[in-house]
Amino acid sequence: MNILVFEYATSLGVKDPALTAEGQAMLEGITSDLKDLNTSFLISKNSVSPKISSCHPIVLKKDLEEWIDNNISFYDFCLPIAPEEDFILFKLTRLIEKNGVQVLGSSSDAVCTCSDKYLTYQALKSKVPVIPTIKVLWDEIDNYANTISSKHVVKPADGVSCSAVQVVDSPESFIKAAEQVKNATKLPYFLLQDWVNGDSVSVSLLTNGKKAIPLSLNKQNNIQKDGIIGYNGGKVPFNHTKEKKAKDIAKKAVESLNGLKGYVGVDMILGDEVYLVEINSRITTPYVALRQMLNFNLGEAIVASVNGYLPQEVKLEGEIEFHKNENLQLKVIS
Repeated sequence: MNILVFEYATSLGVKDPALTAEGQAMLEGITSDLKDLNTSFLISKNSVSPKISSCHPIVLKKDLEEWIDNNISFYDFCLPIAPEEDFILFKLTRLIEKNGVQVLGSSSDAVCTCSDKYLTYQALKSKVPVIPTIKVLWDEIDNYANTISSKHVVKPADGVSCSAVQVVDSPESFIKAAEQVKNATKLPYFLLQDWVNGDSVSVSLLTNGKKAIPLSLNKQNNIQKDGIIGYNGGKVPFNHTKEKKAKDIAKKAVESLNGLKGYVGVDMILGDEVYLVEINSRITTPYVALRQMLNFNLGEAIVASVNGYLPQEVKLEGEIEFHKNENLQLKVIS
């Protein structure tokens, strides 16, 4: 078995401290977990390489897509970690597939559906509770502005990590938010959603493409200032009265979308009811905490799940908080 791993921000040497902190933590976690499986990883000369001596670092000196297209066929498997924004993960996944290499994750078709939150909504609205969502074209802004008289959420259809997500409650705030979203996406539309009050959470799952098993319910520490929502970290696991229902809905949603495989994160709101917000067809930040708490090697379990095998038993030990800043900080609570 010959595996290539890459994390988008660290393989490109992205300068955003918050993005690289999360990326660095996820890369260190997955390379540590896969150190016994003949694993190589891409790293920019401008990024800090994980200190995993048994994983082979490859310093990327050219365009990422060009390198993959020219070299990926030398590997049996590839595990990409990249944002859905601007369909980056979709394009990279499709490129890996085109070269005949098995992705240690979801198919490009599934990634495409999850990358556009409106496609996700359309695919799941008859299967699980989802927040009512409207697709708004740029030339329709004035038409919808006059309908806003209570709290709603405006967001890019392909955003990540609360990027440009805003709460609006008037025509003026809606128009202002729409203009800000326009600068954050290349899509010809954005999303208008009902506001749902409740706890922001995620469910982490493993799936073999047919069956999904929930690993944990995770708290998301989202903050809101002047209508702008930001992601500030979270806690794993999160005890909640609606935990079972949230996990059941997340499991049903993942099993309902063809092509989802490996590690998947499902964002949800737990209010009077449980609502699905979106699906992330990739490793997400809670991985960094989960890998330290599970009764099995999470990285190796991803490889096994893509090959059809899921853990027989899931046990978590302890509780970990993580805080998003220039250095993703983990705090072991118990």
